[in-house]
Amino acid sequence: MIFGRNTNVAIHNVVYHVQTEDRGAANALIETTVYCRGRVLHRLTNNYFDLLPLDSDKEAALKLRLDAQHRTVLEEMRSGALSLTPPPTPVSEGAAAPPSAPLLVLELTNAGSWLKARHATLDVAVKNSAGSVVSGAQVAARVEGAATPAEVTAVSDANGLAHLEFDMPHLSAPEAAIVIDASQGASRGHLKFQLRAKPRVPAT
Repeated sequence: MIFGRNTNVAIHNVVYHVQTEDRGAANALIETTVYCRGRVLHRLTNNYFDLLPLDSDKEAALKLRLDAQHRTVLEEMRSGALSLTPPPTPVSEGAAAPPSAPLLVLELTNAGSWLKARHATLDVAVKNSAGSVVSGAQVAARVEGAATPAEVTAVSDANGLAHLEFDMPHLSAPEAAIVIDASQGASRGHLKFQLRAKPRVPAT
């Protein structure tokens, strides 16, 4: 299965969610989208027609290209080369906006090797918005679109790492995803990866 990259990044105390996805061999597009407060602020799309038809070597090249595009957008945001204007925080008429919960930033550190023989191993790094590791966070993972709902949990260690293992369930929905949530006190973190079946390479 192939899935993309998701990163939460805080710039001037505003949290943006950056998601990069392979749109599948039928479209041959790598798409990076920047979200903030539920709105799309930026979208970058590049094709990979030159890698079709995909084989194992070209899939590895596609993964590197996807990672590079994701990293480039993050670097441009942090350096100011990509300047985004966040939407206003929604405020109910006559009421003050509630303070937002502190952010936990989650990263899947073994994104290239998390699945082997239908056994999933998720190594999740938990940090705060300042980039410091967070120990003692409750981390839970589940598969959306699974025929049999299940959830596994772990606690981040002194290095901010949480290790979760489970057997992949049968997927009953075309748009399945792995969802990872973390919490520590009032702080919250969320990460979602779309799951995509590898395109079949026609026999020659």
